[in-house]
Amino acid sequence: MLDANLKKQLDTYLQHIVKPIEISVSVDDSPKGKELHDLAVEIAEMSHKIGLVSANNPRTPSMSIGPADEKPRITFAGLPMGHEFTSLVLALLQSGGHPSKADPALLEQVRKLEGHFHFETYISLSCQNCPDVVQALNLMATLNPNISHVMVDGALFQNEVEERQIMAVPSVYLNGEPFGQGRMSLEEIVAKVDTGASSRKAEELNQKAPYDVLIVGGGPAGAAAAIYAARKGIRTGLVAERFGGQVMDTVGIENFISVPYTEGPKLVAHLEQHVKEYDVEVITNQKASSLATDELIRIGLESGATLSARSVILATGARWREMNVPGEQEYRGKGVAYCPHCDGPLFKGKRVAVIGGGNSGIEAAIDLAGIVEHVTVLEFADSLRADEVLQRKARSMGNIEIIMNAQTTKVRGDGSKVVGLSYTDRVSGDSQDLDVAGIFVQIGLIPNAEWLKDSDLNLTRFGEIEIDSRGATNIPGVFAAGDVTTVPFKQIIIAMGAGSTAALGAFDHLIRSSAE
Repeated sequence: MLDANLKKQLDTYLQHIVKPIEISVSVDDSPKGKELHDLAVEIAEMSHKIGLVSANNPRTPSMSIGPADEKPRITFAGLPMGHEFTSLVLALLQSGGHPSKADPALLEQVRKLEGHFHFETYISLSCQNCPDVVQALNLMATLNPNISHVMVDGALFQNEVEERQIMAVPSVYLNGEPFGQGRMSLEEIVAKVDTGASSRKAEELNQKAPYDVLIVGGGPAGAAAAIYAARKGIRTGLVAERFGGQVMDTVGIENFISVPYTEGPKLVAHLEQHVKEYDVEVITNQKASSLATDELIRIGLESGATLSARSVILATGARWREMNVPGEQEYRGKGVAYCPHCDGPLFKGKRVAVIGGGNSGIEAAIDLAGIVEHVTVLEFADSLRADEVLQRKARSMGNIEIIMNAQTTKVRGDGSKVVGLSYTDRVSGDSQDLDVAGIFVQIGLIPNAEWLKDSDLNLTRFGEIEIDSRGATNIPGVFAAGDVTTVPFKQIIIAMGAGSTAALGAFDHLIRSSAE
């Protein structure tokens, strides 16, 4: 089941188990059941602190993990391999008493949660976003006896996926009711179940002393800005909804110079580690809502808190552009998706559409073609914008159809899920219907700058922040960097350079303003 290299790595990790744990396995005669059984046996044989027992769980095949003297509160319904193998390893270690590296105050907050919390997370093994959610909920289950968590492989338990009409992962249920969808951090989950946490955090943030430079945004631009600012020895803060930004949702990265290939979550982990090597105060799970200036620059947060600084770097990035057609919002997460790598497996054997003929759209079509029955690409223009090598690959696949001059006009559904879409042929003017189970939107980015529209900051008609060669905006002391700005090319490596430039610009501003 495990190759020699993986077993060697796992053996090293298992040395950190402090107290005995037990794996409870519920299997059947299916191929996946046999694989799960073999995996559990291999793991149990690697440590004398791991016991193995049979169980009869409602979901089979599955394995549950917990301390040997307790009822297990962590269950993997399905085979926890692929991206979820790390979730399995952490569950073994944390159930065995190995401490988490998460913020101690946050861990204590989890321990003090009162009530009964039974979480279920539907995932796909190819989903880059799912492990963060699974690992956060598993950790909560190890810390608090009132919390339990089941990871459910949607591809293996398709009857549940169809019954609950799950069309996007990760999808989290709490005590049988929908709780959340998409990537969520431990801090975000805890804040959602601990209803008083937001106001307590806002009070804490309001007491913060002014920063020399405050970076708003935690993507590549924000991380680079934080590092360059902190290296100057000035008081540096970084506030963001989540660290990593959109890069966390990026799978393959092949144009990051000196690194032939990496993946978004891996790059973000390295960025976060690098930032933490410096004296940077990182504040996450907070969304900026306003910008104002007096003797200082003040950033208002949706939580009600306000942070102040002598200079600010805005690096809030961009997000996937939406179609803005009837039915899109109604069926978002119910067939309308934006991450083919995450949600593609949920449409196995079905017909889907991809909106957009750029690199992202054609890459999505190629990836989906290996999973689904058929992919239809709808491109608004009369030619594809994707690189020629991607076009050739797509056209060589027998289950990809490309339609040009197609303007999507409506998402059609049956009240609970997508059943198709409507589009207009821009040449003939005819309206056409396309029957699909899923619609993957890949039509570019929109800057995260709406919260700045009531400020005095200059924005373009596209909503981008106008900057000069130093990253400076029209407001003294306010700088910006990355995809939220007028920089012409939206690339990770360019955003990092822009973040560094903005930090140096801000430092220069602080020096000059203090000398006046």
